[in-house]
Order: sequence, then structure tokens, then C-alpha cells
Amino acid sequence: MARRSQNERVLLTGVAGFVGSHLADRLIEDGWEVIGVDNFLTGRAENIAHLAREPNFHFLEASVEELPDIEAAVDWVMHFASPASPPKYQASPIECMRCNSEGTRRLLELAHQKGAKFFLASTSEVYGDPEIHPQVESYVGSVNPVGPRSMYDESKRFAEAMTVAYRNKYGVDSRIIRIFNTYGPRMSPDDGRVISNFVCQALAGKPLTVYGDGTQTRSFQYIDDLLEGVVRLMQTDYNMPVNLGNPQEFTILDLAEVVRDLVHDGVTEITFCPLPKDDPTRRRPDISRAQELLGWQPEILLRDGLERTVPYFRDQLGQDERMPAGLEQISSIESTSEGPPLEAS
Repeated sequence: MARRSQNERVLLTGVAGFVGSHLADRLIEDGWEVIGVDNFLTGRAENIAHLAREPNFHFLEASVEELPDIEAAVDWVMHFASPASPPKYQASPIECMRCNSEGTRRLLELAHQKGAKFFLASTSEVYGDPEIHPQVESYVGSVNPVGPRSMYDESKRFAEAMTVAYRNKYGVDSRIIRIFNTYGPRMSPDDGRVISNFVCQALAGKPLTVYGDGTQTRSFQYIDDLLEGVVRLMQTDYNMPVNLGNPQEFTILDLAEVVRDLVHDGVTEITFCPLPKDDPTRRRPDISRAQELLGWQPEILLRDGLERTVPYFRDQLGQDERMPAGLEQISSIESTSEGPPLEAS
């Protein structure tokens, strides 16, 4: 991508999260100026500490549903905030729903006022426990509105509906992606997702915990592939949902075997536990739309991506105190940055 002029600016929510922090890196690398927003509900300061002296990065600690007025001009509002793993959003159900409902409306209104484009990070969870396989964007899903995952599933479905409403009523130029299981460095070791669970258990020499009989499937996408899809969609004018995920499907037991082979710590035992209620039994994207529209498909194989990810978790498990140093650096971003100032009231 060609380098961008200094006046092209993105407001990116969820910037301290796993995906958001990597997206900030990619956007800055591509020449964008990034105003990053996070309230650290699940995001981690260490994920963006390296950006503290980056002149094209500015940080604002705030919740999206209570975002202060932003006086700076922005070209894109990109909404990547939300707890995204079951233990995290189940621990903060109201915060999750407010982020994806009130927060989405607040950000769409900001995009409308600024004449900016809007980008929503939705999720494959809008399909629920799917009745068709693989999942195509036209499938409306099978979601339990009062189930244990409903605070995430339903609020993301609402966020998509709100995005479409703002486009239809106010002409807000919008993009929607549905992200399938994505992994890589900067995932939280305690986020409860299957890759972080397996890798951390294996590194600690503990049995791998498999829920159900292990025959349920997932499709795993490395973070760099997701970012490429996001950037390519930004360059189109397509405004309906687009699946971004890896169509190569693995059973949970397949994944356990790959992790055991990679970690080499002699872990052989697998412990089976009951499958949580409403946990999807199958998950695989149909990416025909992304292939045709964006010329995009994942390039990184599961084993290769895990080889890049395991050292990160090994390092994380060897550290005791990470947050304070990161927070100290982040607190000085606005005062030390040489980039154009961020004004908020």
C-alpha cells in the first residue's frame, strides 16, 4: 500500500486488545495516523507500550459508549472494542452489551458527524451454533437470545443492524467483517480460547483440557491474514458483511495433537470435560465473497502460525509483572508525541 499523507487519520477502538493492537501497527506501517481508544476492560497496556513514542499514535483511555467529543478530523472510525472470549464477556456481560450497542451507536454518530467511513469488527458468533456448513454471509444464524453467550452474540448482531441503519438513513459509508477464530502473539494467556488454553497448559506441563468429545471443529486464522483482509476491505466500497477466516477445518483433538507436537514438553494427557451450553459444534467460513471481492485468502498454515505464537506464550508465562511498566509508558503518549495533537473535551 502506498504511504499516506499525515492528515489521514483513523480512530481505532479496542486498540489495546489482541486484534486492535496488531491493527494499529499495520495501519501506522501503512502511513495512517491512529487515535487509539481503550478502557482496559480486557485490553492490556503492554500490547501498545511499544507505540508510546510513535509520533503517529495517540492514546485516549475511554469507554466507547461514553467517548468524549473528538475535535480532531478523522477519516475512518474503526470499532474493534469488545470482550471477545467467553470467560471475558461472561464476566462483564453488561459492559459487553453496552460496548456493542450504545458504543456502536456513539461511534456511528461520530462517523456521521465527521463525514468519516465506519468499520465494524463483527464475529462469526453471529451464526450461533450453525445449521448450515460452512457458514456463508447470507445465513442468518441460529442464536439463543437468552443463552450463556447471548451478551456477545446478540450485541454483535445488534451492532451489525445499527451499522446498516446508519448507512441506510444517514449514508454512513460502512464496512462489516465477521471474524472467525483468530490467534497469534498478544493474546491474553487467560482468555479461555482453545489455542491459548492448550498452549499455556502444555507449556506448564498440565493436561490439555478438551470440552466435549473433541470432535467439534474450528477454523484457525493467524492474525497477519486477518489484518490483510481488513486493509483490503478498506480499499473497496462494499458495505455488506464479509467473512474473514481460514476455511481449513480442524477438530479440537487435531489441534491438541499439533500443540503437543510443537511444545515438546512431554505432555501427553488429555482431560475431557462437559461441553458448555450453546458452544458451537462446527465453525468454518465460506470465504467466497472475500476471495472474489478482495482477492484474499489466508496464507499462513496452522502449524506455521503456532510456531510464531508459542514463543510469545512461553515469554508471557515467564513474566510476573507486566502491566505497570506498560501503563507508565502509555500515560505519556499525548504529552510526548510529536504528531498532530488529539483534542478531546
